[in-house]
Amino acid sequence: MRIEPTGEQHPAPATTGSEEPPIAATEAPPRRRRKWPWIAAVLVVLLVLGGGAFAAVQPAVANRLELPWAPNKPKGDPPAPLAVNRQLQPPGPSAPSPTPAGVEAALKGPAGAAALGTLSGSVIDPATGTALWAKDANKPLTPASTTKVLTVAAALLALDPGHQISTKVVQGADPGTAIVVAGGDPTINSLPAGKDSIYPGSAHLDDLVKQVMEASGGKIEQVQLDLSVYQGDGIGPGWAPEDAPSTYAAAVEPVMLDGGRSSATDEKSMRVANPARGFAEKFASKLGASAGGTAKAPEGAKVLGEVKSAPLTELISNVLNHSDNLMGDALARQTALATGEPASFQGGAKATLDVLKKNGFNLDGVELSDGSGLSVDNRIPAKVLAEVLAVAAAPDGKDPRTAKLRPLLGDLSVAGGSSGRLVTRYTSGPEAAGRGWVRAKTGTLSGVNTLAGVVLDKDGHLLVFALMSLGSESDGARSALDAVVAELRGCGCR
Repeated sequence: MRIEPTGEQHPAPATTGSEEPPIAATEAPPRRRRKWPWIAAVLVVLLVLGGGAFAAVQPAVANRLELPWAPNKPKGDPPAPLAVNRQLQPPGPSAPSPTPAGVEAALKGPAGAAALGTLSGSVIDPATGTALWAKDANKPLTPASTTKVLTVAAALLALDPGHQISTKVVQGADPGTAIVVAGGDPTINSLPAGKDSIYPGSAHLDDLVKQVMEASGGKIEQVQLDLSVYQGDGIGPGWAPEDAPSTYAAAVEPVMLDGGRSSATDEKSMRVANPARGFAEKFASKLGASAGGTAKAPEGAKVLGEVKSAPLTELISNVLNHSDNLMGDALARQTALATGEPASFQGGAKATLDVLKKNGFNLDGVELSDGSGLSVDNRIPAKVLAEVLAVAAAPDGKDPRTAKLRPLLGDLSVAGGSSGRLVTRYTSGPEAAGRGWVRAKTGTLSGVNTLAGVVLDKDGHLLVFALMSLGSESDGARSALDAVVAELRGCGCR
């Protein structure tokens, strides 16, 4: 039985175990929309400035740098905008570099912890591309939600960073019929205008209602859905029967309110059984119409209204930081549509692999069945996860892939941050040394625990890691994985 609300949880083959715990009840309110310069600025502050990087989240440093969240930030006119160079600069030439021998010596103890079960992993220096440590790194293992690293990487490479998902309403053959042409947006906001759901910047249903009322003169009698953009099942291969609907997943359908949740502001609320139908009923009710079935929109039909999702660079925060399974599968299907593949689980998986291969990544051993990581059929070697993150973290900015993949880093959860999957981790014991210095994507299924991300070592070197533990109990394995990464933070590894 699953207890993880937004994560990845169901039995993996021949293993059992506990699940990733829910995010703390004291989690901050829904996130405000973030703009691209903000992401770039955060990356510069967090990853460029040597040893003080992640400390920028601390009040004393925030005050000193006059960051927006500083408790004692002076009042006054804001400074003129600064031009931001999206490069990650390596430490100065005098800073000693970590070595494979140093990393091997440092990780020998924590990587051998019994709580890790069978461990595979990879550590890479993104400044040089040097593999600093590897343990069965080429072995394909169940990745759980670290699958989302590949899903997001492919979307960033295939789509424009400003890509938005459209939902249109057109007039049917009968002027009294409105047909919703679904485009794949699961984030439409059911709350009144001006109020954020758990998807900041999402389109509001009320906006669409207003447009349709004005365009139709208020004469809509029936609402139908054109769901033809998606193909195949809404339940993924390798999912457990209890996965959808649940508190962490819903059937993947091309239009819905609030990710199919029963509450627009509660990330962990139960999902509805038929999200698209729920959208149609709510929309029809606001129009004073009835909800009909499905229909294909006529060619060249009059457009009565259109709303769009937040841009891609904002959607990925829900996928990476909050491990939104539905959004992960929705992004995989956007990649499929952009590359001419069917918008299905199979099409999304194929498109993800094709895009990454086209961009030069070696995907030997990778098998994907979904974009969220809920499927126990997925297989990814730790080396592949690390190599994708290493390109995102490369410092010189000359590789065109790096600029496109950079948002991967900004939306990984921060150890000990105010929101996301690492809120309750890195709080005590050896792993506490990584608090504030680690950004990572988590992954949890029964008997499977994974972690992939970046850590800044004490000498100011950014290191990339991917760790995968099989046959392990969740609580113990998570602490043990965190201890491995915390050792990278403190060792210098020379």
